[in-house]
Amino acid sequence: MTLDWKKYSIIAANIAIGVYLLLAMTAFNEPDIKGKVCTQVKIDISESVVKGFLNADEIKTILVRANLYPLGKQLAAVDVREIEETLTGHPFIENAQCYKTPGGHVCISLAQHMPVMRVLADNGDSYYIDNRGKIMNGARFTADIVVATGHISRKYAAQVLTDIGNHIVNDKFWHNQIVQLNVLPDKSIEIVPRVGEHIIYLGQPENIAGKLTRVEKFYKYGLNKVGWNKYSRINVEFDNQIICKKRDSQPHSRPVTATPAEPERQPDMSDGQPNAQEERQKTEQ
Repeated sequence: MTLDWKKYSIIAANIAIGVYLLLAMTAFNEPDIKGKVCTQVKIDISESVVKGFLNADEIKTILVRANLYPLGKQLAAVDVREIEETLTGHPFIENAQCYKTPGGHVCISLAQHMPVMRVLADNGDSYYIDNRGKIMNGARFTADIVVATGHISRKYAAQVLTDIGNHIVNDKFWHNQIVQLNVLPDKSIEIVPRVGEHIIYLGQPENIAGKLTRVEKFYKYGLNKVGWNKYSRINVEFDNQIICKKRDSQPHSRPVTATPAEPERQPDMSDGQPNAQEERQKTEQ
């Protein structure tokens, strides 16, 4: 058997060229840092819909505690890989990238897990859930997001509340309006709004987006007419219906219905109170 020397020579030459190019690229990308000291640490934290938990000062504290904060150190002694691994080990940091520049800077770029809800369960459990259903422990942190209370297991939080939280934080109106979500023993949900002295009952966690849309329209075409404190409870459990309970009264026997396309009616104020017809507000289905 004779060897094809020409074929093997070509293969060897290609391997040699590949090794040379790899070494050349490595040398080219490695900044000339011999004898240089880190003069500045730049920390960039990506923004999200919800303000996260961490800021630059807290990132600095994490690195100082691990004896990895690079300011004032020789650049050659700064281990960017160890910095990345330390930061990504934090429960609220999704990923981290770190690199050095010839000018003596160490740059750190971070992406946080985006919190969508804080859970304070009646079993004493306290944690956050992010937009992917990840449970994040850390009660000392705060964020401007909805607080969920009641009968909540971690499985329920990850599978059900994550989707609801994602909808709320991405809806400007409800992100500003909802302050609390409460899970009842039968797993149905009620929410506490920021404006208005009423409770919104959503029922079982199905078609949440549609139910909140109906409530938003009722706000616009109903409560804006009779006042935001007219009712103590607004029930949108059933499709195409909004059942309201007047404050200090029994619930309406029939759902509140109507079409917003009609001209706005003016209440009869001859006796100082809206007439009975005004008690039944209309809302778009």
